[in-house]
Amino acid sequence: MRTSPALRAAALAAAVTVLLPITACSESGSKDDPDGPPRSPVAANAAEASRSGDLAAQKLTWKPCPAPSPAQGGGKAPSPLPGGATWECSFMKAPLDYANPGGETIELALIRAKAKNPDKRIGSLIFNFGGPGASGVATLPAFGTDYDKLRAGYDLVSFDPRGVGRSAGVECETDRQLDARYETDVTPDSSAEVNAFVKDTKTFALACKKNSGKELPYVGTTNAARDMDLMRQVLGDKKLYYFGFSYGTELGGVYANLFPKNIGRSVLDGVVDPTLDSVQSSLGQAKGFQLALDNFTKDCVDRGAACRLPGSTGKQVEQGISGLLTRLEKKPIPGIGSRQLTESLAVTGIAASLYSKETWPLLEQGVDDADGGDGALLLALADSLNGREADGRYDNSMAANVAINCADSKQRFTADQTMAKLPEFQSASPIFGDYLAWGLMTCTGWPVAGAWEVPDVSAPGAAPILVIGNTGDPATPYKGAKAMADALGKGVGVQMTYEGQGHGAYNSGDACVQKAVDDYLLKGKVPAAGTVCK
Repeated sequence: MRTSPALRAAALAAAVTVLLPITACSESGSKDDPDGPPRSPVAANAAEASRSGDLAAQKLTWKPCPAPSPAQGGGKAPSPLPGGATWECSFMKAPLDYANPGGETIELALIRAKAKNPDKRIGSLIFNFGGPGASGVATLPAFGTDYDKLRAGYDLVSFDPRGVGRSAGVECETDRQLDARYETDVTPDSSAEVNAFVKDTKTFALACKKNSGKELPYVGTTNAARDMDLMRQVLGDKKLYYFGFSYGTELGGVYANLFPKNIGRSVLDGVVDPTLDSVQSSLGQAKGFQLALDNFTKDCVDRGAACRLPGSTGKQVEQGISGLLTRLEKKPIPGIGSRQLTESLAVTGIAASLYSKETWPLLEQGVDDADGGDGALLLALADSLNGREADGRYDNSMAANVAINCADSKQRFTADQTMAKLPEFQSASPIFGDYLAWGLMTCTGWPVAGAWEVPDVSAPGAAPILVIGNTGDPATPYKGAKAMADALGKGVGVQMTYEGQGHGAYNSGDACVQKAVDDYLLKGKVPAAGTVCK
């Protein structure tokens, strides 16, 4: 998190599917290839290998990693791992447009920590931490100790996907403009507010076109999957070994569809439902965050007088939070420095704290402080999710999130269509419903057409892919894991369940989940389908 490194770390560890007031918060799309007509996975595999051409033979130059750039989130250069292993960084060239492999190239930023014993090395384990928009180069070393056990068999590798961080990062508005945007009411109640909201959304799209128009058509998930197969070849691996979180599970599914024969050991954690379109995905997320909030308020009530928030039932605690938001809509309160806590920023801060049970105490304190007129903590939580540093600089995660989502999803919504959906969203979540419903208009006026309604992740002939769902996941609801496992195909998707709270399972620290994943990745031992960890 931006004003507090520990909070930013918690959000990234959860591999967030970014909940933003100007994004639809979905990873949905169709079975169309954005660069041409549909092709079979086998044909796609052969065609992409040909397209990558000489780039597959490129040699990477690895050097000590610098400090993350502002677009990656800033901070210090990554610290060594236990035992003194250092992080190395490099750049890989990839075609800007895979339909024109001899044309312009872009550089993709990579990071790695070498395997502990080269003689026992299985390959490179490539991580994607979701978003879309999370910088893998910044995130992997922040949690390297969590994955250090996997260095028994792998070089740990991650990357900034195209459009993210140092990989031809998408640029849209200035830091000052983003501050103003996040303070704006994103749940309009009058025709004047609706018109202002629509205008603001289109203004953002025009800024992205002006500053990154050349890259916008090529930042979608299909091209990111092609980049991963090129990366596999450049790293010298016959198979792709992969660990994807949140949106990274969709990226992994799309890769499996394009290159089923290239799948090695692959884990998908915090799983996106690939069968849902933008509306269904956002509605599911509204229900997921409401479930997490319900679990939080129940915990508060169960702790009795130890909980700072008033109410003898979960519903009463939630009503207190709702009342705070209503007051903030009418009159913001002091936040950090000259900045104020608005209703929109408060909702973002509440959402940020629900990604992990470990941050529930921050939600409790933040709401209690705001009730007393101090909005600093909720604003800091909102900043963490919005990618804002304490010095006012933003990383490019939000710009990349919008660009990738809009390159993927075909769906575009008018204000009238959005308002027609409001009752359903409000029923799903009194706190988050309006927020996520208006987020459907993220891609309204976007300069690039989307590729699909829902992604094709079917992967006949692929090796088993471990798919882990968390029953208390707010951002990627649990049922998405079964949908992904089924969509991957019989004998490919192997579902496992973690009965816990927060976004994702492996980073929860649960010993059962970690042992199952480690045994699969390091020993090739596939857990029995239906395995449950509590």
